[in-house]
Amino acid sequence: METPRKDPAVFVASQLPSDARFMAVLANGYLGTQVYGRSLHMGDVYNGNGTQSHRAHIPSTLNVLLSNTGPGELLYGLNTRKGVFECVLKSEHMLVVQRMYAHRSRRNLLVHSVHMQRTGPDLSPLHLNLSSSFTPFSEDIDFKEGSAFLEARYIYGEIHAPEGKECSKTTVHMVWTPVPTCLELPAGQIVKKWTFLTALSTDESEAKAEYRAGLRAAETRELYHTHKAAWSQLWAASCIDMTGDFYLTQVLYACMFYMLSALPSASTLDYPFFGVSPGGLSNGERNEDYLGHIFWDQETWMYPVALLFHPRVARTMLEYRVARLGAARENSRAAGHRGAKYPWESAVAGHEVCPEDIYGQQEIHINGDVSFAFQQYFLVTQDLNFFSQLGGWDVVKSIAEYWKSRVEWNKSEKCYDINNVMPPDEYHNGVKNSVYTNVVAKYSLDFASDLGELLKVPVPPKWKDISSKLKIPIDHEKNYHPEYDGYNLGESVKQADVILLGFPLGFPMSAQMRKNDLELYEEVTDHDGPAMTWSMFAVGWLEMNDSKKAKEMITRCYQNIHEPFKVWSENPDGSGAVNFLTGMGGFLQANLFGYFGIRITKEGLKFNPNIPENVSEGVVTGLAYLGNKITFSATVANVVLTVTAIDEASHTQLEVVVSSTEKVFPLLLKKPVAFPTSSGRIQMLH
Repeated sequence: METPRKDPAVFVASQLPSDARFMAVLANGYLGTQVYGRSLHMGDVYNGNGTQSHRAHIPSTLNVLLSNTGPGELLYGLNTRKGVFECVLKSEHMLVVQRMYAHRSRRNLLVHSVHMQRTGPDLSPLHLNLSSSFTPFSEDIDFKEGSAFLEARYIYGEIHAPEGKECSKTTVHMVWTPVPTCLELPAGQIVKKWTFLTALSTDESEAKAEYRAGLRAAETRELYHTHKAAWSQLWAASCIDMTGDFYLTQVLYACMFYMLSALPSASTLDYPFFGVSPGGLSNGERNEDYLGHIFWDQETWMYPVALLFHPRVARTMLEYRVARLGAARENSRAAGHRGAKYPWESAVAGHEVCPEDIYGQQEIHINGDVSFAFQQYFLVTQDLNFFSQLGGWDVVKSIAEYWKSRVEWNKSEKCYDINNVMPPDEYHNGVKNSVYTNVVAKYSLDFASDLGELLKVPVPPKWKDISSKLKIPIDHEKNYHPEYDGYNLGESVKQADVILLGFPLGFPMSAQMRKNDLELYEEVTDHDGPAMTWSMFAVGWLEMNDSKKAKEMITRCYQNIHEPFKVWSENPDGSGAVNFLTGMGGFLQANLFGYFGIRITKEGLKFNPNIPENVSEGVVTGLAYLGNKITFSATVANVVLTVTAIDEASHTQLEVVVSSTEKVFPLLLKKPVAFPTSSGRIQMLH
């Protein structure tokens, strides 16, 4: 096992976690599994009608352990730089390296290899026993044995039940190399390697073609090389380092690794993407981890990180919503409204698949969350083509139409209300004028109006009228935002809700009101609630320049991290969803938007670094803005910005405005710009 000394991206242990839920995850945006787990999943394969929908169980061929290893040293390691999990056995007679990975550039392939090397003078045959509980059976798919393919086994089968009447039964095709129970290094031979491949697809010809291509790549030693190269490119384009705080940097690498593993790579963007669920691709079967469904978590917690590093990948997350606009319109009509209503829980078709009606009926802020994600994409890319030609405008317009039909005029207060909703704080339901819901609704209407003007498309003046008169609850006496009309200060709150007005929404308010919101809601927020909450408090306290409070919030996040592979749980006691990408996304945001103070605005990409005192240098590698890739380095004394690459098709020349001096510097390719640490903004060259 390659274990570079003190590499924050490599996690090594002599024992596996006692709770198998916290095993490392291997995924590539299409296939995903827990190491040594019983199941693997495909992004586009769910089983179950309507609210019974869940990720379909597929038996995992990576469920193979070294057994009867005898005396020797056994180590397990997750190398996030290379995207591999390894088990290494060192004994008197041999060195064994078992390696597993979900191939980063070949989305249909899982790879398992065993390398055995003789280390002693004895030249007699050596044997290694392998154990596995793998059987070619699924609880959700009627698998049948197909004809042998090359030296592989082949099974295929349909899911039991599609999501809806308009959906056909998905067929899964699986080709894999059988793993023997014992491997032999023949007498006199010094080294031998075995490679076991698994190829999966919903198309038989693709599964078999990918298996064959994988075999050829393994023979030429390209298989592992291309996988490593793909991960190397990802890290070169998306990384956060905090020199001086080793544990923080470890957590950042783990979060980024698991996040990137749930997303497609640049080489697979031509395939439809089926969204990011809270537990990623490794979880979501019947009765577990939100069933693999897509929530607001995608747009609010994972998407901003993808957008700031990989805008084209982030666009695939938006395309998931574009592709399901028809279903969203049907959802809205069924509820008696116009426009489009995106479901609280979405799977393949885009209809509501939430098992409990109240969430699907009331947690309508999801619509505003989707629209806000589209707005952020526009601000970071200025990609009008996506909106005019690829369906983006249709989504934005349809969401605005929904809000127009959903509001009610309040004659006595002369404002528009939104009634009977559940805010992000799910401890309350049936409320009137959830402040978070109303703000994202307002933003949806404003963005639709502004975008329509840019696209030279007529828009109803009513959108702006409703936006200007939509009630935003404020308690002027206590100078804070009540969570909704009638909220009693002191009532317990499940998670980040009102504080999201400050970030990510950037809703205008005084510094004192922002501080009051933070203080008042910190007191009443459930300390055992979901992981992403404290990250948002950290961002808020860094806005207030209170580093001590921010560090306290960051430290709370650590309670949700489980060793040795830095897997997050939804709740600090280990309960709830695992591989909880929502919490990881929040934590990455706490660093990008908190410690580096980045904000996506109409004026440009603003920044205001406030690096932890124990960090000598913070570096964001691969920040993406208007077709530029930027390295952003910050210390207590200096900021250095360097454009490292440009996309010729979408590149816009940039400049940086330094707030403390009002000096303006052009940002030219590979020409670092340094200045004393200050806030500022990156913008189009004027």
